[in-house]
Amino acid sequence: MKITMIGSGYVGLVSGTCFADFGHDVVCVDKDKSKIDALLAGRIPIFEPGLDHLVASNVAAGRLKFTTDLAEGVRDADAVFIAVGTPSRRGDGHADLSYVYAAAEEIAQAITGFTVIVDKSTVPVGTGDEVERIIRAANPDADFAVVSNPEFLREGAAIDDFKRPDRIVIGGDDQRALEVMRQVYRPLYLNKSPIVEMSRRGAELTKYAANAFLAVKITFINEIADLCEKVGADVQDVARGIGLDNRIGSKFLHAGPGYGGSCFPKDTLALLKTSQDYDAPQRIVEAVVAVNDNRKRAMGRKVIHACGDDVRGKTIAVLGLTFKPNTDDMRDSPAIAVIQTLQDAGASIRAYDPEGMEQAKKVLENVTYCDGSYQTMEGADALVIVTEWDAFRALDLDRVKSLLSQPILIDLRNIYPREMVEKAGFTYSAIGR
Repeated sequence: MKITMIGSGYVGLVSGTCFADFGHDVVCVDKDKSKIDALLAGRIPIFEPGLDHLVASNVAAGRLKFTTDLAEGVRDADAVFIAVGTPSRRGDGHADLSYVYAAAEEIAQAITGFTVIVDKSTVPVGTGDEVERIIRAANPDADFAVVSNPEFLREGAAIDDFKRPDRIVIGGDDQRALEVMRQVYRPLYLNKSPIVEMSRRGAELTKYAANAFLAVKITFINEIADLCEKVGADVQDVARGIGLDNRIGSKFLHAGPGYGGSCFPKDTLALLKTSQDYDAPQRIVEAVVAVNDNRKRAMGRKVIHACGDDVRGKTIAVLGLTFKPNTDDMRDSPAIAVIQTLQDAGASIRAYDPEGMEQAKKVLENVTYCDGSYQTMEGADALVIVTEWDAFRALDLDRVKSLLSQPILIDLRNIYPREMVEKAGFTYSAIGR
């Protein structure tokens, strides 16, 4: 089948490349000429493990192409996926749908024959209705159907998530469109990935509900971690004890400095705005958003407390800047608030991240960026682990101690056993332990 992906950012590029790897003919379209030029030259604009090799192999096979010409990309396509950004709108927090609607206007003029228009972007309930209206108004004679097909990709594991999904959600009621979508995803038949068909509005809401629920789990265990610290329990024991209940499950029960990234902060806020528009308050999600926002600076204060309640004039070494490992994404990363809190208290920051420093430089000022983990620690008064990259999991603690001016380790991801760190002579502070 011929598939067109409008938007060659994270979702569009990963999805388009994986579709090409299934054997479909895929064209990825983007208005950003520099991005397309980079892709044509074999340079990948995002970091995602394995993506560079997958792009190269499918380009070489002739199944994956890139262009800035939307009309050329859409012509004769069986399915056109809209995978453009939907950031929070300034001022009110609603999802900014201007890129989605602009894409719909252009698609309307370019489609030929029956075409399925697929909302892949995360969009509020009713967006598909508006996309359909826009296309119908711009091209009354067009033969098309609009469906919703939300993505559920985790940064750092996106390729595996795409090829081995828990489920594929498709929202729509046009039987021709549903059959096209079944054929698009037919290569996943052997993996027995269930296709869940529902209404278009149901599919749109499913994406927001899923992300909000995961945000609830993260925030729940973070608050339980705070209670563990007060009562003398270990949150890792508690998380294991409840996670083994198959009604709850163990995923997203790892206490830490709060959630960040491109999805949870934006999507929980958009869900709240939708709930206000429809007079159906989501009070649990409201609490989650507030608790998570407050937690990030609280983690900065936790570091200050571990350093004797005063960091003025001190140097703090920070390992990990991205919101999670295996990505270069700095959006709403807890590291931002932690570092800014420390800077506000008078501390100097030395930092290192395996992939995120170029992005970090765009949002964090007055930070000394280092070339490696141990260089970051030289002469620092304390070490803080903010992101659990594999490269930070087996540090030579004797070497770390020799580099730090004071043996203080604040582990915001609980990746080290307390007994081992304290035996090595450190003052150790963790989350919920």
